[in-house]
Amino acid sequence: MNPRQRAALALTLAAALGLSACGGPKPAPGSGSRAPADAFEPVKAGWGDDSRGGNVNVLMSADFQTLDPGNSNYVQTANVGQLYYRTLTMAKEEAGKPPKIVPDLATDLGKVSKDGLTWTYTLKKGLKYEDGTPITSHDVKYGVERTYARDVYTQAPQELNAALSDDGYKGPYKGGDFKGIETPDDRTLVFKLKQPFAEFPALVSRSNTAPVPEKKDTKLDYTNHPVSTGPYKIAHYDRGRSMKLVRNKQWDPATDPNRTALPDTFTFSLSTAQATISQQLLADSDPTAVTLDSAGGLQASDAAELDRPEVAKRTASGLTGCTDILNFNTETIRDPQVRKALALAVDRKAIHLQYGGARFGKMAQSYINPDQRGYAKQHSVLDPAGQPKLDEAKKLLKGRSYPKKLIYGYADATARFKNMGTSLQQNFAELGIELELRPIPAANYFTTLAGKNMPDLARSGWCGGADSGSVRTTIDPNIGPSIDGKTFGFSNIPRYHDPEISKAMYELRDANGTSEELGRRWSGLLDRAMQDYPLVPLVRNVTRSVVGSAVRNAQVGYFFGAIDLSTVSVARRSR
Repeated sequence: MNPRQRAALALTLAAALGLSACGGPKPAPGSGSRAPADAFEPVKAGWGDDSRGGNVNVLMSADFQTLDPGNSNYVQTANVGQLYYRTLTMAKEEAGKPPKIVPDLATDLGKVSKDGLTWTYTLKKGLKYEDGTPITSHDVKYGVERTYARDVYTQAPQELNAALSDDGYKGPYKGGDFKGIETPDDRTLVFKLKQPFAEFPALVSRSNTAPVPEKKDTKLDYTNHPVSTGPYKIAHYDRGRSMKLVRNKQWDPATDPNRTALPDTFTFSLSTAQATISQQLLADSDPTAVTLDSAGGLQASDAAELDRPEVAKRTASGLTGCTDILNFNTETIRDPQVRKALALAVDRKAIHLQYGGARFGKMAQSYINPDQRGYAKQHSVLDPAGQPKLDEAKKLLKGRSYPKKLIYGYADATARFKNMGTSLQQNFAELGIELELRPIPAANYFTTLAGKNMPDLARSGWCGGADSGSVRTTIDPNIGPSIDGKTFGFSNIPRYHDPEISKAMYELRDANGTSEELGRRWSGLLDRAMQDYPLVPLVRNVTRSVVGSAVRNAQVGYFFGAIDLSTVSVARRSR
């Protein structure tokens, strides 16, 4: 998913595409065209320049949660990861549309058996790591095996694992034979599934299938220098401060039509205040700069600057598949009616304005949206305009036992997340509830939410639709059960687990049917779960990201919610 730091990546990608969040991309705004403040059509910036060379400077307010492809559920890692790792298939972005699944390390999207229980992939010839060592099928299998070591990799993607026959496998560090994948030779992988999974080609686009050479696996330290299989490699990484990517000379473009790899280098500034990022981009003080921060790093107070023609022509924008929500910790706020009262008290309109209003997002009534495949109507008592319903909230709380003090945790690098907490303080004070605002270091934010220190309330987001838009890509990871169905799932931040609904979700994972049919069933279960109010939908994001005047081929990824690093380049000279 965000991250723009997201709680997790959108999961279980799909190969069959055809849905679009909006119309086709508008012309690049180099001629002065620009999107109106309330328009959501995608706009590309500086498109069509194939200049090779130069450096792209990526300004970020916080470090990556991780760079280890086997321990990442974050869209920021997936975005930069395109530059240094490859997977069997790839979710290739196009502004305004869910990504398309295409072959990457594999020669095709896979061959499925008649019974649907095995998928076979063949690696392309000539694939090498940054040190010149050949990439083998065994390395891809090992990359998947690592993600079963949940005691080591707490944020490892699990959707592929849930689909494979694993016989209780616990990862390579505890021994045992993993039977979910066979490697009959150095270029062939055979995946064995528990049940047919028609969208399996999308599952193997997840970072699980990034090859990892076993001899260079340093476990948690692997994040400091994952061995490159992509067009760039890590030359320098100072955690929390800076990183530099340089060309990987062992990468063969003949095997990779998906990445343009036009810049010579990417540099990352990993501790720049968002207000500074906003000012630098608007002023064009660094013509080679972009950002991956949410909302393009722009502050709400700077939004009017987007109307200036000089800025407008440097702005890439688009409605994304990313939705922000407010999570209630269902282990500390146990009563669904209390959670409903809190949800009714939230002034979502005020929060929307803190996000920048219509220019930066649409009010969301659900975690899923009609653009996702399998969507079915969701029922909500929340005001569509975002106005709080304090009288109804007070009636729900009357005569009930509920906490008089709650804690809201927020990522400390983003001002609007703190401002959201201030708004919530005012809302809950009307109910006689004191809300403490607790800053959490942005680099550790989602690790904290996944651990024992999860606060009572916390904002997160999810970038759904990194495929044909299946609603399962949002529902299952965010409120679904664990792999064994016994508790809440690993990226289920509200810790929601209802005996009946969660059991139905667990069984639905192995159900047969078309994606549309199964999606409607997932939608129905989400609708039921939302009557327990584990979360409050807030804003479906629109990203408007200003880039430096020398940056070309900038587009906002529908899935990434930020500038897609795999397409950008630098002009030979500013124009």
